[in-house]
Amino acid sequence: MVKIKICGLSRNCDIDAVNIERPEYIGFVFARSRRRVTPKQALDLRKKLHHGIIPVGVFVDDTLENILSLVKNGIIEVIQLHGLEDEEYISRLKMSTDVPIIKAVAVQSESDLQKWLGTSSDYLLLDSIGGGTGNRFDWNFIGKIDKPFFLAGGLNPENVAQAIKDTTPFAVDVSSGVETDGLKDPLKIKEFIRSVRNA
Repeated sequence: MVKIKICGLSRNCDIDAVNIERPEYIGFVFARSRRRVTPKQALDLRKKLHHGIIPVGVFVDDTLENILSLVKNGIIEVIQLHGLEDEEYISRLKMSTDVPIIKAVAVQSESDLQKWLGTSSDYLLLDSIGGGTGNRFDWNFIGKIDKPFFLAGGLNPENVAQAIKDTTPFAVDVSSGVETDGLKDPLKIKEFIRSVRNA
């Protein structure tokens, strides 16, 4: 079964919505973004999150110390790297923690993906340039890869079933595709998850 990540949660009502619908993962964004949360906000939201949902921290070129403190304090259970972090950075993280690591790759061509297939990260996240923009990349660039990946970029309740059929991801990741006027929409979250479960 394809897993689901709802990214960019920042309000108590966002947590209420996912607690009802039960995606496997949610994302707290700690990078500069309109969806950014502070560690204190994330901790408060984490305390309200259903125990069966895994919280992911999204970072862009952050320090190891900041990331590891969020892991140590139980705020996140997965690390998602969305910046220019290289393989050396990922290796240092892996030596410091045993939580899974997702490396996001902005896919503009097949070569963008090929150079990350040997990464020590546990998962890849394939996204369009910028991330969280609601734009999709050309899924034909994915081809056959052995490493499990999260598919992101331009997904919504209307196209996610076809995306799963075309790319067979480990998981799908959505943010703006379940928003209305820049805020998470409980109805769209419900519709998205229903579309995935029925795919």
